Amino acid sequence: MSEINKPFEIGLYTFVEWETNPQTGGKVDAQTRMKHLLETIELADQVGLDVFGIGEHHRPDFLSSAPAVILGAAASRTKTIRLSTAVTVLSSDDPVRVFQDFATLDLLSEGRAEIMAGRGAFIESFPLFGYDLNDYDSLFAEKLELLLKIRAAEVVSWHGRHRPPMDRQGIYPRALQREIPIWVAVGGTPESATRAGALGLPMALGIIGGMPERFSPLAELHQQAWQQAGHDPAQWQLSVNSRGFIGDDSKQAVDDYFPFLKAMMDKLGRERGFRGLNRAEYESARSLRGSDYVGTPDEVIEKILFQQNILHYDRLLLQMDIGAVTHKELMRSIELLGTKVAPVVRKEIQVRAGA
Repeated sequence: MSEINKPFEIGLYTFVEWETNPQTGGKVDAQTRMKHLLETIELADQVGLDVFGIGEHHRPDFLSSAPAVILGAAASRTKTIRLSTAVTVLSSDDPVRVFQDFATLDLLSEGRAEIMAGRGAFIESFPLFGYDLNDYDSLFAEKLELLLKIRAAEVVSWHGRHRPPMDRQGIYPRALQREIPIWVAVGGTPESATRAGALGLPMALGIIGGMPERFSPLAELHQQAWQQAGHDPAQWQLSVNSRGFIGDDSKQAVDDYFPFLKAMMDKLGRERGFRGLNRAEYESARSLRGSDYVGTPDEVIEKILFQQNILHYDRLLLQMDIGAVTHKELMRSIELLGTKVAPVVRKEIQVRAGA
């Protein structure tokens, strides 16, 4: 792994879950959920966080089928935070439209737009937009190729299997940034890590279970492919996307987050045929070598620094609004991340890089 030679970034991501509170049985209306979401993005900007990402989903329990629209609204309420997806399901979208949406966002935000492209952990968008799941990987590879071509040139000629060809067609508007950053989201597939590295695209590694050592080979594959393709080693970037929640009191933070995470994991378990989540597994996941960053600022700082020393990532995005976490608790967690955790972590990693 190369030395960290760039500022360490900390941010948030969300799928805009719209769930019933497992403790009260209540559920906020969709308009209020969106209002709260924009307030969290605004606060994240105010407390100095670097990135806010919104995932794309097409299910009744999420309100994020149009992330670019939400990010456009956030652009007018924020000043410095980068506005990203987490992820754009590129396989079932049109790269031309994706670029147009994010070039527009880039203009609205004065150069703060990013795209995090992925194949998607859920499959609802494939039948919804008329795509065959048998083409799951080839769709992504082809559309990523076209998106990169559009980013590089105003007028594009291209042909492939899954989309009508383009013959010297102009794509507008163009972004304010010379190139909108495009990250590739990877869940654990070595081929995906290698592809991203060979293309010179930063990788966002989703880690929502297991020890960090398990994912180190993926980071190494990405970096090796990056260097073998002749890309500048100093520009190599790796993000880790995980779950997290921070409170003033350790036990309170752990107890507050658990019922919402359990409800979500139990629901997914029923859908996908796994058992769900118990308290012992949760406690293991929030330990120093687990995947979830839950606890006080000091505990989360210790964990970030420990795991960053293993994976050498230079960006960490946390999902805090699991299930129906209350808005008040979420806002406090964001405040602690920005004011207590991020400054200490950035300073310590900068010291490491200069050692």
